[in-house]
Amino acid sequence: MSSTDYTYLCGMWNIDLTYREKLQSSYDRLYAKREVLNRKRPLPEIALRKIKESLALEWIYNSNSIEGNTLTLRETQLILQEGITIKGKSLREHFEAKNHELALEHLYSLVKDGYVLNAKDILDIHRYVLRSIEEDYAGRLRTGGVRITGANFIPPNARKVPELLDDLIEFVIENPLNLNDVELATVFHHKFVWIHPFFDGNGRTVRLVMNLLLLNVGFTPAIILSTDRKKYYTALNAANNGNYHKLSLLMIQALERTMNIYLGALPYSDLDFKEISSLIKEESLPYGQEYISLLARQGKIDAYKEGRAWLTSKQAVLDYVSNRKRKR
Repeated sequence: MSSTDYTYLCGMWNIDLTYREKLQSSYDRLYAKREVLNRKRPLPEIALRKIKESLALEWIYNSNSIEGNTLTLRETQLILQEGITIKGKSLREHFEAKNHELALEHLYSLVKDGYVLNAKDILDIHRYVLRSIEEDYAGRLRTGGVRITGANFIPPNARKVPELLDDLIEFVIENPLNLNDVELATVFHHKFVWIHPFFDGNGRTVRLVMNLLLLNVGFTPAIILSTDRKKYYTALNAANNGNYHKLSLLMIQALERTMNIYLGALPYSDLDFKEISSLIKEESLPYGQEYISLLARQGKIDAYKEGRAWLTSKQAVLDYVSNRKRKR
């Protein structure tokens, strides 16, 4: 691709890629971790099953919570694993938990070599998401206008939605900007939200399909935490103006968390991540808690989030120090 074509496509899709240099070391880390996982596959069956069950629960809880579902993680677990009805919670919230579980099961059935994204699979996933909630709209593109509370844009006219969705699918398949797999999933995520192809269920659907793209290239799922809800919406609004730095960083951190969970389950794993406050007390480090927390939030060290707490390792901090010395 010529530089002219590259510039034209970036402008046409309103994608500013000047952030890439700042995040390149984070992308490199993710690809290195994927390589380790690929070398170790197949992972021990019992460990893999437990991780998938745990992450599925977190995925369902966090994705629904971002959209306003008030079920707690424990209540979600009771509904899904024990079949218990939660007093004081709406029928819709119960359906949202069960539907997301069914959508996730369907998603995993699509993970296979040579998979190519298509509109039918997206509609099928959406059909699961809204099953028994909005049957008239489940698995169907919107036919009218919508507005998104708190967003800095108005989604395109409904008449344009089928063509825009087809264009986005083609963009993912062709990848004309030669984006890496994580960047491609990030751009897809934002553009899907911008198109807003459904009357309801867009957020849950896009987080499922985004992860379908990641899983099919050997990554683990990127689970955006409900504690990052405000940061997530701010990042999507920034992407509406072509600035993908915040959304890309959030995606990297969500993906790094689950990659570390998988790697930590490997036999003889030496990953030793701790909350930064605990790490400071236990280890001799060149930086204080505030600065290490800043490095974690900026994606400059190998770190991930659990709830509102950041976790990292002594080795991650030392690697950062070593890289800085080499660049001087």
